Amino acid sequence: MNGPRFVIEATEAESMAQQSNLSLLQLLPTLVKSAQDLARPSISNYHVGAVGLASDGRIFTGVNLEFIGAPLHHSVHAEQFLLTNLAVHGAPRLLALAVSAAPCGHCRQFLQELRHAADLQILITSDQDQEKDQKPTKDLEKDGKPTKDLEKDGKPTKDGEKDDKPINYKPLISFLPYPFGPFDLLNEQTPLLLEHHNNGLQLQIQALPTSKNPILCNGHLKSHGKDELLEIAALEAANESHAPYSGCPSGVALMDCEGEIYKGFYMESAAYNPSWGRCRRRWWRTWQPGAAAGTRGLWLECWWRGKGRR
Repeated sequence: MNGPRFVIEATEAESMAQQSNLSLLQLLPTLVKSAQDLARPSISNYHVGAVGLASDGRIFTGVNLEFIGAPLHHSVHAEQFLLTNLAVHGAPRLLALAVSAAPCGHCRQFLQELRHAADLQILITSDQDQEKDQKPTKDLEKDGKPTKDLEKDGKPTKDGEKDDKPINYKPLISFLPYPFGPFDLLNEQTPLLLEHHNNGLQLQIQALPTSKNPILCNGHLKSHGKDELLEIAALEAANESHAPYSGCPSGVALMDCEGEIYKGFYMESAAYNPSWGRCRRRWWRTWQPGAAAGTRGLWLECWWRGKGRR
């Protein structure tokens, strides 16, 4: 990847794979090193990169972020960054991810919030040399049949034959063999992470701009007051929050010194503890390229919790 790339559109991803004579699954680990270069581990200096393939063909990147002077629990793990990236861009499902190091316990648990978590395929690039005997992903089966979403793992070579290069992906269940997740606590109709939903929170002040107003985040401050824009943005974030266990969705919005608005929403885990707060979700957005003055330019914020503005 040339320069900071956090989303690769499906057509470009397909073109990159064809030019390299690789499948999309084989392409993912080749992008991990570039993702690691985007990480900002200012405390540990341990760079982690994760690259994921969505069901719509897009490729997403996640990196770890650490903040000097802040508690360690405010750090962002690459897998959390990746899932947030998918959620923000409306990706319907994560099929596979390649990551530079094994996911920690919290991230393994957080991945359980996906509806098809058991089918999620994970490749740890640092282990590739040690797992040469691992059978190819195309041979992984579920109930005696190839996993449907991963059947297209071979691409015709220039000679018209498929590239049978082994891909050492493993299902998430191999990293978390005794899973506890949403289906232990929720019914099957409850929307899970990455699934569209609206928490139904509303503003009580009728004079505010409507959600159809095109100047809303992530946009620039124009004619409306700062507080009004931030209230709308924070409300939008709260309505996107994944909080099926506590029933307490929350969102936050902030504005930098150039009037750019960023929003973040709370995401819960069935295990409760590795939930992801709205502020970490917000820092993820402000760190990305294009954010004016970085965190030093932040000066105004508004956040929503439950059914009230704070």
